[in-house]
Amino acid sequence: MANLKEIRNRITSVSSTMQITSAMKMVSAAKLKKAQDAITAMRPYAEKLTELLQNLSATLDGDIGGEFTTQREVKKVLLVVVTSNRGLAGAFNTNAIKEAKNRAAFYAGKQVDIFAIGKKGNDVLSKTLSVVDNHSAIFDNLTFDNVALISDMLTQKFVSGEYDKIELIYNQFKNAATQIIQTEQFLPLASIKSDTTVSTGDYIFEPSKEEIVLTLIPKSLKTQLYKGIRDSFASEHGARMTAMHKATDNATELRNQLKLTYNKARQASITNEILEIVGGAEALNG
Repeated sequence: MANLKEIRNRITSVSSTMQITSAMKMVSAAKLKKAQDAITAMRPYAEKLTELLQNLSATLDGDIGGEFTTQREVKKVLLVVVTSNRGLAGAFNTNAIKEAKNRAAFYAGKQVDIFAIGKKGNDVLSKTLSVVDNHSAIFDNLTFDNVALISDMLTQKFVSGEYDKIELIYNQFKNAATQIIQTEQFLPLASIKSDTTVSTGDYIFEPSKEEIVLTLIPKSLKTQLYKGIRDSFASEHGARMTAMHKATDNATELRNQLKLTYNKARQASITNEILEIVGGAEALNG
């Protein structure tokens, strides 16, 4: 059994760790509320934009997606992997990295590059895969305008023929304890035709419907990427809050066990001292 000083040191160490994890849990909870409100407010807009695009395209004949819907033989693939800049978030980063490796294996025999958004994904994936760019600083100022610049960059890579397919991998926020890994095709655009018959006879379009759709497509791509990063951002804080909550509970349990062990060892030490005193007294009297 460890001596009393060692146990006291362990109790102090565990108590300090518990204070840190508890503080991190509170910080993540505060950040989660803001991030959750942002993604919750954005989802209806993103869904309505997609619905509007589908309704307009459903009334048009032929392929009106232009260069955004160009289907080419897939030889070069770009995976946009969204992770975080910090760890201590449970399996949040691990799941995204694992999915990226699975997708890279799926495209075995083709050129697969990684476009990292987040330091953790960049650090791990760069060891085994080709990381062509890293935009970790986006989380320092996560705005639509800043994400739009990244979306334009990705769009240009596809339009220029640098890549034949671009996929987005991120954690979708469900609640503080649950994040769902998502893989979405970013470019080329999947068919935006709707199966529902849409009547637009009551509307006058200016400019033409074709021009409106071609204007909405880049906007939709920027919104898709912004929503993915926002989802990941909220998921990160939810995962970290949950991980720190569990770490605090584990530290509390360990501290209680150490205190019990300390009390037992202290009691045994006191008992031994009493026995030695009694034994010594009896030896003097004898």
